[in-house]
Amino acid sequence: MSRMVTLGRERWNDYFDLNLILRKAEQSLNAPTVHITDTVAPKSAGGIHDYYSNGDYWWPNPATSDGMPYIRRDGESNPDNFSQHRLILREMRTHVAQLASAYKIYKKEEFAQKAVLFLKEFFLDESTRMNPHLLYAQAIPGVSPGRGIGIIDTLHLIDVPLAIRALQASPHMTDEILAGLEQWFADYLHWMSHHENGIEEMNENNNHSVCWFVQAATFALFTNHAEMLDFCRVQFKERLIPDQMDLDGSFPRELARTKPYGYSIFMLDNMITLCHILSTPHVNLWTFELPDGRGIKKGIEFLLPYMIEKESWPYAHDVESYESWPVGISSLLFTGLAYDSVPSLHLWRTLEQDPQVGEVRRNMAIRQPLLWL
Repeated sequence: MSRMVTLGRERWNDYFDLNLILRKAEQSLNAPTVHITDTVAPKSAGGIHDYYSNGDYWWPNPATSDGMPYIRRDGESNPDNFSQHRLILREMRTHVAQLASAYKIYKKEEFAQKAVLFLKEFFLDESTRMNPHLLYAQAIPGVSPGRGIGIIDTLHLIDVPLAIRALQASPHMTDEILAGLEQWFADYLHWMSHHENGIEEMNENNNHSVCWFVQAATFALFTNHAEMLDFCRVQFKERLIPDQMDLDGSFPRELARTKPYGYSIFMLDNMITLCHILSTPHVNLWTFELPDGRGIKKGIEFLLPYMIEKESWPYAHDVESYESWPVGISSLLFTGLAYDSVPSLHLWRTLEQDPQVGEVRRNMAIRQPLLWL
């Protein structure tokens, strides 16, 4: 599929710190491989190969002796909840993306060899692989063994198929390994589009449904699932924009949260990513708009001024990590290239692209945008 937004090799140095990508890849060369089986989740209803996490905003019940059932405190992350599998998954993604990006730039086989090792052990090896489902994601002790909204946890996997494609030029990415990885993502896409948890997440009316479609579109592109890609394009036009964007380009359900600034950025970032994935010369979502003018450009026009001048933000401040936003998210680069937007590209170049605050990193799906261009 031909993407609408691309970037030739001769322009990479204009938008990326290639030396930094090299240094990060060299760090990943020396990092140990990680696996979902490295940490056992004691409260999981599944086995050692099954991903498990707890809902972020759920806390022990102070009214009961055992803390059950947990109660919700929106916007307040419980640091004691089980998050090790999420962190392991993100660590694997980060190493693979760093190594694949450096391989794409420098063609050093040692980068490809280590990236393939990470992938093989995490997704394919029988003793260490992660099963391709999220039955036990964002569980709530005393309430639910796993929920549909837990599928947002694998949003961080979207860099991986792009990394795999970059690694195909290497002899270390054998036909057998490639076929196994394609099958894993095909199996996961089938699960998330057929299981009741996945269907529930797809039908959410806020950022969760958008993140479901970002994943579905990325995995469908990787596994050549044309029907799913067409479905995602239709849903972008007929449901996501009409149901979630207001006439001014804002996302009211995100503004109603206890972290309206961070969630608005997160939502637009993922909508732009979805637009980038799905747009072709025949279906250009960058220029799509409803009769009333709503479309991705309207969303950008609403939020970009508040990213440039944060002090002009007229809504409530986030209850957590407000001071840590905005950061250099990939959608600023995609937007800048798509519309030749000087303000977007300026923010991309000047904002921190590798923030260390955990709450911010959790809400950045793409770590290596070079893989996407």
